[in-house]
Amino acid sequence: MDVNIPFEIFREKFFENLPYKIMWMDESGKIIYANTKFLKRLGYTRSELNRLTIFDINPSATPETWKDHWDKVSNERLHSFKAVHQTKKGNYYDVEVSAHFFSNNGKKIIAAIVNDISESSFYKNLLNHAERMNHIGGWKLNLQDGSIIVTQESLKIFETDDPQEFLPGTVIHRFEESELLKALMSKAMRNGADYDQILTLKRKSGELRYLRCVTEPVVKKDKIYKLIGTYQDVTEEVEKKNRLQFFKEIIDNAEDLFYLYNREGKLLHYSESVVKALGFSKAELDDFWIYDLDPRITKEWWFNHFDEIKEKGAVHLEWMVSRKDGSAFPADIIANHLVYNNQDINCAVIRDVSRLKENEQQLKVALDELSELKNELEIDNQYLREEINSKMNLDNIICQSESYRRVLEHVTQVAVTDSTVLITGESGTGKELLASAVHQNSLRNDRPLIKVNCATLPKDLIESELFGHKKGAFTGAIEDKFGKFSLADGGTIFLDEIGEIPIDLQPKLLRVLQEGEFDQLGSVKTTKVDVRIIAATNRNLEDMVKEGKFREDLYYRLNVFPIHNIPLRARKDDIPLLAQFFLEKYSAKAGKSFKRLSKKTIDLLMNYNFPGNIRELENLIERAVIVENGTTLKPGSWMPVQNVILASDEFKTLDDTQRDYIIKVLNYTNWRVSGPKGAATILGMKDKTLFARMKKLGIEKQVGLKR
Repeated sequence: MDVNIPFEIFREKFFENLPYKIMWMDESGKIIYANTKFLKRLGYTRSELNRLTIFDINPSATPETWKDHWDKVSNERLHSFKAVHQTKKGNYYDVEVSAHFFSNNGKKIIAAIVNDISESSFYKNLLNHAERMNHIGGWKLNLQDGSIIVTQESLKIFETDDPQEFLPGTVIHRFEESELLKALMSKAMRNGADYDQILTLKRKSGELRYLRCVTEPVVKKDKIYKLIGTYQDVTEEVEKKNRLQFFKEIIDNAEDLFYLYNREGKLLHYSESVVKALGFSKAELDDFWIYDLDPRITKEWWFNHFDEIKEKGAVHLEWMVSRKDGSAFPADIIANHLVYNNQDINCAVIRDVSRLKENEQQLKVALDELSELKNELEIDNQYLREEINSKMNLDNIICQSESYRRVLEHVTQVAVTDSTVLITGESGTGKELLASAVHQNSLRNDRPLIKVNCATLPKDLIESELFGHKKGAFTGAIEDKFGKFSLADGGTIFLDEIGEIPIDLQPKLLRVLQEGEFDQLGSVKTTKVDVRIIAATNRNLEDMVKEGKFREDLYYRLNVFPIHNIPLRARKDDIPLLAQFFLEKYSAKAGKSFKRLSKKTIDLLMNYNFPGNIRELENLIERAVIVENGTTLKPGSWMPVQNVILASDEFKTLDDTQRDYIIKVLNYTNWRVSGPKGAATILGMKDKTLFARMKKLGIEKQVGLKR
């Protein structure tokens, strides 16, 4: 609009007396006029007006936003919006602005009427926050025109943006109890009956929520014209209540008795099982104190007991609980300290142990009678799980070479004794096979042969594996365990790779050898065993003794009857037999039809030195069966390369090997040939036969001999 009257007259007549806060601004944003009400709200004086701009009043305004605002108002002539103003002291408050564009004497001006809405916004925001924090949504239904007003929280609870979904005909179908809600709403509309019910809302996701639905009719002049209501999500409270009820039912149906006492000894609560077990009525129990239930309890004892529970949190005790008829039963009691409504509570759980007590003595007697049998059965059970008995004897050891038959003669000689045996030789020569043969041909063959590979046992567990442990002896010892020596009691233990036994464990092994006894880890009781020991090694124990890695006394105690298991290259006559045995074994496993080895195959095998001994030969034949076909095994890619098959110059002749071994035995016997401790006895030969062999090998020319 165009105004041509003087500014001062226009201001005095129209703006100073209006009940609004008014200000004028030019295009730069400078405030060129503000009425007294506006200046008073901001805290500025009339003299300070000349330096004020919109940027002092509206902290969010910038030159860019002001230009956009100026253009919008000048084009539309009228624009209403909400904003935040700042007082001289820096305080903020909410306003609602109606901006008008006009010109005065050629000057373009925006006149703004400002309405302070801080107080109404505060209460509205407060209400919105209260609804959100308490999960309560409100609604109001006008029964005259059918209009409905719904708060934001209600929309959120029902997962919708449409208030029309809250109309009675629509909203009831969202509830599981739709018929009940329909009846309640009908009574509210027609009879003015309010209601407060917890109903089940089925959300769009399928989730069920519990809502407290409260509705109150508004009546004027006996006419119901409005319904006001709230929906409150009480799912957590309902589920908590249901859980508590569920737990109460569990407690009431338990055989154990549950009591709740306060510090003074008043019985506050009890389970249904108390009524059944003690014979008192509920009316009697409701008035009971602890002293009524058990006359033996004094106040002094009760208060001391309560203090102990409070200090420790829980106390365990055994007690005789009295019934109404004067009888009593033994009980196991756990008294727990609880705090409820700032009050200390004694929650006692009582278990009737009559049956346990009645059976306790019988059980103890039975356990004593079965103790020895139980131990034996556990040992045998563990043996059956761990022992794989190869049932080898001398008859099924494959051999046709004279050199290996002499080894088997030593096995025959020592098997029938209880002497400790030390089997030496390279890896893969079948030391375990010899140990099995010694055991199976001994008087102990009806008891187990327990095999232990010392090289595969963890260093920190080897003692437990050999000698066993008690529960709790170390971290991870969750139950008693029998060691290998206990499993071998009455039988034989085979300690393969004996050279790997840690030096600090060797005294314990020596004790078993000498005394036949040991101590389990974590036990104060010495265990006696009757075990024959067969040890084996591919290491030179004599060198280890010199290096301080093996005890000398243990070495001599093990080396009572040494058997040297010769390598495959020293018994080459056995290669064809062994190869044929492995061919038939793996051919059957693989479903192949191999029957024999070709002559060329046998020749190549005979010319190979087999550094891996029998184990290498077995692996070689197994690989050949996999990659080849036919009835006759011929040379192929499975054969070792030629430069490996060629015989090595480092090998000694059979006579040289025998000569070295006889000299080694003679050194051990201090060159005594005859007698129980002579070399002939160890070698399993007659004195005359050994002298003849020594003469043939030239041994007698070097040393003087003792008879």
